[in-house]
Amino acid sequence: MQQIEIFDIPSPCKSICLVNNRGYCKGCYRSRDERFTWNSLTNSEKKKVLSLCQQRYKRYLQKQQQNIAFNSTTEQHGFDF
Repeated sequence: MQQIEIFDIPSPCKSICLVNNRGYCKGCYRSRDERFTWNSLTNSEKKKVLSLCQQRYKRYLQKQQQNIAFNSTTEQHGFDF
């Protein structure tokens, strides 16, 4: 039995509205199409977009952690005596 959704899913917009080099918003991690069509999407489509945004955010965090780890190892080996 499928549960009926009473409330609409709110937009994940954080009012940052800057786009990264891959075309995703740096605030909510939605693509241009996902942002522009948000109000016409069904609730199941919105849930899918939110899931994709979470995956994009996790990839972003992983990349940031890799960059930090790389920078800390290069700084340690960068002594010039």
